[in-house]
Amino acid sequence: MERKTPITRIPARLAAGVGLAASFAAAAQGTTASERSAGAVVVTGNPLRSNAIAAPTSALSGSDLVLRRGSTLGETLDGLPGVSSSFFGPNANRPMIRGQDGDRIRILSNSGVPLDASALSYDHAVPIDPLVIERIEVLRGPAALLYGGGAIGGVVNSIDNRIPRDPVAAPGGAAELRYGGPATERGAGALVEAGSESFAVHADGFWRKTDDMRVPTFLRPTEGVGPVPADTILNSASESYGGALGGSMLWQGGYLGAAVDTFRSTYGTPAETNVTIDMFLNKVTLAGEARDLGGVIDAVSGQWLASDYQHQELEDGAVGTTFENRGSDLRLQAEHRRIPLGSGTLAGVFGLQTENADFSALGDEAFVPSTTTRQWALFALEEWQLGSGSLSFGARLGQSRVSSDGDAPGQTQFGPPQSRRFTPFSAALGGVLDLDAQWRLSGNLAYTERAPTFYELYANGLHVATGTYEVGNPDMALEKGTNVDAAVGWRSGPNRFAAGAFYSDFSNYIALLATGRLVDTDEGPVPEYLFTGVPARLYGGELEGVWRLLDTGGQQLDLEARFDVMRATNRALGEPLPRTPPMRLTAALNWALGPWAAQLSVSHAAAQNDVPSDDVPTPAYTMVNLAGSRTFDLGGGNSGLAFVRIDNIGNELAYNASTIGTVRAKAPLPGRGVMVGVRLNF
Repeated sequence: MERKTPITRIPARLAAGVGLAASFAAAAQGTTASERSAGAVVVTGNPLRSNAIAAPTSALSGSDLVLRRGSTLGETLDGLPGVSSSFFGPNANRPMIRGQDGDRIRILSNSGVPLDASALSYDHAVPIDPLVIERIEVLRGPAALLYGGGAIGGVVNSIDNRIPRDPVAAPGGAAELRYGGPATERGAGALVEAGSESFAVHADGFWRKTDDMRVPTFLRPTEGVGPVPADTILNSASESYGGALGGSMLWQGGYLGAAVDTFRSTYGTPAETNVTIDMFLNKVTLAGEARDLGGVIDAVSGQWLASDYQHQELEDGAVGTTFENRGSDLRLQAEHRRIPLGSGTLAGVFGLQTENADFSALGDEAFVPSTTTRQWALFALEEWQLGSGSLSFGARLGQSRVSSDGDAPGQTQFGPPQSRRFTPFSAALGGVLDLDAQWRLSGNLAYTERAPTFYELYANGLHVATGTYEVGNPDMALEKGTNVDAAVGWRSGPNRFAAGAFYSDFSNYIALLATGRLVDTDEGPVPEYLFTGVPARLYGGELEGVWRLLDTGGQQLDLEARFDVMRATNRALGEPLPRTPPMRLTAALNWALGPWAAQLSVSHAAAQNDVPSDDVPTPAYTMVNLAGSRTFDLGGGNSGLAFVRIDNIGNELAYNASTIGTVRAKAPLPGRGVMVGVRLNF
């Protein structure tokens, strides 16, 4: 099977090695809804640009992002409060939020929805490389009001400057080189930007190559042989590259711009040691905004994103299965001027969002038919600003039509064409209250509905990556849930503390559950799993804080701590939901003296014994990590950062409880690794 030529195909090596989209001027701190805003205002879930929002959020940027940056979004964000990863080996590693992943977590690019196939299968990577991101924001809990039912569990928003939104005072850029780690990563990237008060251009690119990942010695299950000692994750090497070109026209109070970008990756999957995945994503984005219009409507903005995604699974070099996903995401919104209301003012935003996706899967391992998904929704959010806080309330009503093409010529597994139509509705009520200059309370109540995806409706076939036979339910109803979040935060100078709790109750939670039956396939008998709607309950809590222990002679020493815990129960069966992350605790000492900084951290994950009947417990583990950095002034406004990071110093053998069970034993977490790098701003 030959690869089709995509409509939006960009030259294969566009700008490779020409730009890393980031500026690391100052270390950014993670923020939560219970903290005072520090630095940039959180964008995600915050169209009114409020200093504080009711939903719990975290943000990474600056040197903090540089030091945490991994080869995937999942690796980069793992360990933030409430955030873990699916870890299907080092390449396919999707973020999980409060134990939820797949289509319940929206992976956004500058608040737009790029299409891929990462939610369809655990071995499908997210086509976003952290090297080209200047800021990552995570919204924990439902965000369906603004981003659709796909955000019923949370949002990960990667932010870059590929479409400049502000004037560029003088030409400049950044560059980064990285080497090392347990996969012997070699990575490079750079960006350049130039312009004036009325026009700005941006170019960036990156390249990354890794070997098979080294891990502590373990017994690897091997078909026909039994457990075999190993110290690497077989077939986990990768190579990725890509880049972007963008530009904007700028004026006082607005911009209009466009960008084209490409992402290419070739990587192995530990589930099948003879399979390599060859993937690309091309995107075209148009975006604009006009503010200070002076009428009832104070601002309007819009963004259109077109995606062309494909990945081919190569078995011993020959194309076995080809997945394609093409479509677009359009978002138009308007903000009305502030209206006096009682002792405060009322601000609001309303808009329209549409999504179109044409998906196809052709080949030996296609366990879903070709489908089309058409979605639109209207949304509105109002915020009543008061002297000591705010109240927000909003709703979203939309329609989703998911259609199956049925059997392709020569197929008999999917049946005739069929279509389902859904009308999901979501609503939310939130509040933030400043008790005084130090204490803040926040809370959020949300009711959300999610339309089933094409694979939850129409899957019917062997899913080789998971070793299961997956069956959809074309009669599936809307997923429906109610979520409550509450948080308290305190800040005094460099010291801060935040504690939050959440409770989610689903009357219909779509889960992939074992039926207890075996299905005969060409690979032999495999267990059957059925997408089933069940009542479910998820609840837990998150804590984080920093305390200044020492501040003298220009030297600071901080104690930082993070803790999260959750439980997830299938109430129909009275047993845990699959792949729930365990209780986790991290403590770190952060030291700084002038341009020097260092961190020693200890992370502990408890044993996960709360597992469904078709899984096994995951042992506890403790990892010790060390990082150091030095900033330096190159003169002329140029600066740099050199860093070294030593992960898993004790070379602890550990497994991720959120990894699918059929792969967990083949893919332990990374072993000891030393990463060094340098980053320049010019």
